[in-house]
Amino acid sequence: MRKSIILLGATGSIGVQTADIIREHPNEFQLTGFSAGKNIEMARGIIREFRPEIVCVQGAEDAAALRSEFPGVSVVSGSEGLIETATYDADVLVNAVIGSVGLQPTLEAIKLGRTIAIANKETLVTAGHLVMENASVYGAKILPVDSEHSALFQALNGEKLEQASRLILTASGGSFRDLTRDQLQHVTVKEALAHPNWSMGAKITIDSASMVNKGLEVIEAHVLFNFAYDDIDVLLHRESIIHSMVEFQDTSVMAQLGTPDMRVPIQYALTYPDRLPRPQAKRLNLAEIGKLNFQEMDYERFRALQLAYDAGREGGTMTTVFNAANEQAVAMFLNEQIKFLQIEEMIESAMDSHKTVSKPDLGTILEVDAETRKSVKNMLK
Repeated sequence: MRKSIILLGATGSIGVQTADIIREHPNEFQLTGFSAGKNIEMARGIIREFRPEIVCVQGAEDAAALRSEFPGVSVVSGSEGLIETATYDADVLVNAVIGSVGLQPTLEAIKLGRTIAIANKETLVTAGHLVMENASVYGAKILPVDSEHSALFQALNGEKLEQASRLILTASGGSFRDLTRDQLQHVTVKEALAHPNWSMGAKITIDSASMVNKGLEVIEAHVLFNFAYDDIDVLLHRESIIHSMVEFQDTSVMAQLGTPDMRVPIQYALTYPDRLPRPQAKRLNLAEIGKLNFQEMDYERFRALQLAYDAGREGGTMTTVFNAANEQAVAMFLNEQIKFLQIEEMIESAMDSHKTVSKPDLGTILEVDAETRKSVKNMLK
């Protein structure tokens, strides 16, 4: 029997690659529903190919147009439509939207005890305690899609969690890893979008260049695996072949390796605990690669990563502030309203002016998120 999949964020980088996996294994998966934001042309193509039962787009007018074109499909819109799509009857919800918009749909799907394949790290960073507490109460499975967290998940599989002593996340360093802070003063949007290893969306690529992405992943690792921040390290690894590692108390280190291909962790989240073949995928050839490089992380050079640790250790609403300030600042950088280094300056300023709420409810989180975005916008003035 085929697994039915709901895919939030079908037109983004992870969404497109999730569709590739469904396409590669038509006897294993069916796309039951998806969300597509504003990319209506792409949504039409996905509907024609996969014939889903439910589709969500951002605008009501676009929804009406699709409804008349595809009368057999339930087309919904807006934030309510996103929740309706996320909670539609299916085996797995893949949350691949960008930003904290993925939070409420995830929480509602968790209440139904669903398996959630989560690529939307902002949901865990913004409200990780709510996600994990609710998952425990309702018996929902949270499976990581990020390559680093999938690697940690796989390395811990079958092991006793209490015997693991350290998580080691690897970082490529992004498009500016060889530049000094002085050289970062005048980098362009185009330069920031040129990632050396991975093909990703604009926002994540900028986050990778600033190292905010790795900071979000550190917070996410803390939430998913309940490790103290002192026991989560980041290692600069240019080739992106080792995706992450776990060190155990006997000093053994388990590493998960593979080519830089997001389809691998996506497929594993969809098939867990099984693995399916990928005949067309490029296999890892270590002899061809020749050598792997590692460097200690410089937290002064990658200031945003240090800010993520600071936010994580503070906890509560501070991680919400870190994420919201970054999302707003990145949008402004992509619009060429600010310079690259101003992203981390705005994050730090937002954090400095915030009074943390230690155990926020959803309403508080959404309020802090909105206030932070507004305050970062006002920094331009």
